[in-house]
Amino acid sequence: MNRRKFIGHTAVGVGAMAMIPRFLQAEEIKKYKHPVGFQTFPIRDQVSKDFSGTMKIMAGMGYQYTEMCYPKGYAGAGFAPLVGVKAADLKKMIEDAGLQCPSCHFGMGDLKSHFGECVEFAHGLGLSQIVTPGLETTGKTISDFKEAAGELNKIAEKVKAEGMATGLHNHSGEFKMLDGQLIYDAIMEALDDNLVKMQFQTEVINLGYKGSTYFKKYPGRFISAHLSDWTADKKQVPIGKGVLDWKEFFEDAKTGGIKNFFVEMNQENYKDSAGYIHELLG
Repeated sequence: MNRRKFIGHTAVGVGAMAMIPRFLQAEEIKKYKHPVGFQTFPIRDQVSKDFSGTMKIMAGMGYQYTEMCYPKGYAGAGFAPLVGVKAADLKKMIEDAGLQCPSCHFGMGDLKSHFGECVEFAHGLGLSQIVTPGLETTGKTISDFKEAAGELNKIAEKVKAEGMATGLHNHSGEFKMLDGQLIYDAIMEALDDNLVKMQFQTEVINLGYKGSTYFKKYPGRFISAHLSDWTADKKQVPIGKGVLDWKEFFEDAKTGGIKNFFVEMNQENYKDSAGYIHELLG
């Protein structure tokens, strides 16, 4: 699908548009004291088929901003239809939905090999944060992780020169012991805290780790978080329905330095999650 056809298709939206009468009004967006965002990856099929319409639907659910995935780098994961769309056009569709996009995921391989293209896309989208979803490493030893962290430090220097911040996202793999040390702690030791901030994924509660612990252990070293909630038997449920202590989480997130919260869940959990967060935070 070429750019013109894509934009024309997304401009049509879906039938649900008529059910969202007020979200474009500025006062509706501003009424939220603590805005909340969503990650596009779990709903990438909808995002790729109808970008504009999906942004409007998510805004209607109570979201104020989004986090993208770099289409070219994530083409094989479902974002291929967006590869030919200019970042400025994506930005306009996001803003037309009443949303903002401060952050986007870029694979570390793309940042190493195609930095110029990544930065051009980032500027076109108006980003303030470039986040990589993991270090590029074999991960056989702690030294491997520290070496990869050093590579990210160098990338982050260039990102900073472009006027943006660099973030590193964790998955469950970083919360394992290796060579007598928790991998996450080893990475934190190797990263330059003036250049790289962390994006905490709350799903690691399933491994017995919670964000509050690390926000207090590493104050000021976080930039954002991916939010999901889980039951004791590791079933995903809307935010506020699981085992996480969200009051504690959001309070300690201030110590961690977090600027943005992105809900990243199964599609059916997005609406109730936004509602709970807004009710909790006011």
